[in-house]
Amino acid sequence: MAAEPISLALPPPGPALDELLATIPDTPAVFLLTATGGQPYLSKSALLGRRLRRLLKADDKRRAALNLRGLVETVQYWPTNSRLESAVLFYQLARHHHPDSYVKLCNLRMPSYMRLLTRTAFPRTQVTVRPAARGIAFGPFRSRASAEEFEKATLDLFQVRRCQDDLDPHPDHPGCIYGEMAQCLRPCQDAVTRDEYQSEVGRLVEFLSTEGRSLMETVERMRDRFSADMEFEEAARQHRRIEKIQSVWRLRDELATGAATMNGVAVLKSPTPNTVTLIFLLDGAWLDPIEFNLLPVDGHPISLDRRLRELVESQTPPLIAQSERAEHLAILARWFYSTWRDGEWLNFPTPQSLSYRKLVNMVHRATQTIPG
Repeated sequence: MAAEPISLALPPPGPALDELLATIPDTPAVFLLTATGGQPYLSKSALLGRRLRRLLKADDKRRAALNLRGLVETVQYWPTNSRLESAVLFYQLARHHHPDSYVKLCNLRMPSYMRLLTRTAFPRTQVTVRPAARGIAFGPFRSRASAEEFEKATLDLFQVRRCQDDLDPHPDHPGCIYGEMAQCLRPCQDAVTRDEYQSEVGRLVEFLSTEGRSLMETVERMRDRFSADMEFEEAARQHRRIEKIQSVWRLRDELATGAATMNGVAVLKSPTPNTVTLIFLLDGAWLDPIEFNLLPVDGHPISLDRRLRELVESQTPPLIAQSERAEHLAILARWFYSTWRDGEWLNFPTPQSLSYRKLVNMVHRATQTIPG
């Protein structure tokens, strides 16, 4: 949950209130206005002081609908260092204070995923906004169109079915065009066993989980073998398959990965000298922001790599519901794919596989770009 806020009890309308409002700094923050018997007003602003003075100013007939002077009793605010930190904090506070309407209040739009439906005897893929709690859900993508384009191109590499029917395999089934084009194993026509079809599905899962390396390495070995045997036409055909695999993987959006186990860290600038803000996402759940100071601890020089390793090892992912995890990933996708992204993102499959060289470089860049 959010750190302790700065709390202010407001005096009655008058000069004392105006003097208090004048002391509130124009800094980025999330704020909460409360009044007896009413719903708390939650919002965020890049210029907190100016926003509060506009909401609580005296005798502003032009903004009567937004004038809360005389109604608000307390102000609580949480200073933030970045738009991502504001978005995560606003989401946490909205869930707490407005549990029935926080999704609308946060304007959360769920990103799209390519999901493998495994509850059927013959699994198929589907583009959806619901990442799977089990199985594989590949994403999040920039848009639904992007996810559908990647799904179509990926299925061109495998013979997994594309129909949405609940299959009742029978030799007299009419089939579809993909079966005629040898782009489907035709389970509907009982052309393969369940085990044979599951084997093809397994190849698809391995392709997604290894970022395409499993299929690429297989085809490269075939190409090299044909080339060594001087079967150049077949070697050329396998080379074209490699180029196709590469073109398919280039369609993947930057964040797209196995969503159920997504891990990463946002490296953000901080107004404090020699400090950066780190926000970890572990198992698809946001952790509280960490102010990481680059100066030696207690006068003892310790390598930045070692300090970051110790920090990562100390982080524990929170236990949250799958629906909440989907909301956390929606916040990530909105920030990462936006034009207003104000930091760098480093994705890693597991904390043990994190590239500390990349993380150290990101930390140094964040400190070097701080104004002043």
